Amino acid sequence: MRGIAIIAMAIFHGAWDVGALGLIAHPVADLPGWRLFARCIAGTFLILVGVSLVLANRRGLKLRRFGRRLAMLAVSAAAVTVVTWFVFPDAFIFFGILHSIAVASVLGLPFLRLPVWVAVLAAIFCLAAPHFLAGPVFDAPALQWLGLMDYAPQTNDYVPVFPWFGCVLAGMVLARLAGLQGPTPRLSLPPVRARLLRPLVWAGRHSLAIYLIHQPLLFGIFWCIAQAFGPNLPGPAANFVETCQEICESGGTDTGICTRACGCVVSTAKSQGIWPHVLANQLSPDESDAYQKLGGECRAQAGEE
Repeated sequence: MRGIAIIAMAIFHGAWDVGALGLIAHPVADLPGWRLFARCIAGTFLILVGVSLVLANRRGLKLRRFGRRLAMLAVSAAAVTVVTWFVFPDAFIFFGILHSIAVASVLGLPFLRLPVWVAVLAAIFCLAAPHFLAGPVFDAPALQWLGLMDYAPQTNDYVPVFPWFGCVLAGMVLARLAGLQGPTPRLSLPPVRARLLRPLVWAGRHSLAIYLIHQPLLFGIFWCIAQAFGPNLPGPAANFVETCQEICESGGTDTGICTRACGCVVSTAKSQGIWPHVLANQLSPDESDAYQKLGGECRAQAGEE
């Protein structure tokens, strides 16, 4: 199951990459179906974290093994934050899926021994908390990891404690109800022998390494494609110009001026190297200032022609 989830995550990240680099008309982050797909992937991973937490500690908590795994998660999460800080400074990942798994692994320990009904109530509370606890008191940057703000932070991956720890607790409840707790679990599945499923098993056992490697690899591949063929494929440019013209003409500006101005914006943004970020709506503050400036210049130039 974890192998299936990591493949689904790679599919989503690949689709996100081609959108961010302007190789498709609409970035996947803007499409409801893709957002739902991403949430299902994250939920699957976190439910499996809960199941694994029960399985790994069915003979008692082994602090050394648990600490080693936690340290690997913490270092990996920190690496993701540092790398995305440099690549996407305005949308870096400060509390993504790895951060969430690391924190949930600690928060879940008490629920290994507490009654199942307590874990059920805690899961319901976590899943519902954003709907009745969210407020401006949680808007401080230091509290954003809780997920109880009044706004959505600008980040490329956000998996806060509330509501996502509820998925981990749900996994723990499922594992305990299925009899996976204790030195001799009541439910025992035979090892996978089908050859077609072995790659999934391998991927599931090495999911952390695959997670860390696959996105830089995919992004690098699609970046090379964008550099070779340009992000100015007909779809994205045409859609951008169409939307730009509608906005321009809605203010009463002549159609001809709008057409020339919008075409100027596209060509100038490409020459300045910010076109992929314009399409992905991920302009840095400096790029945003340059984009606003070129918009005004293009409009003025189009009006003079």
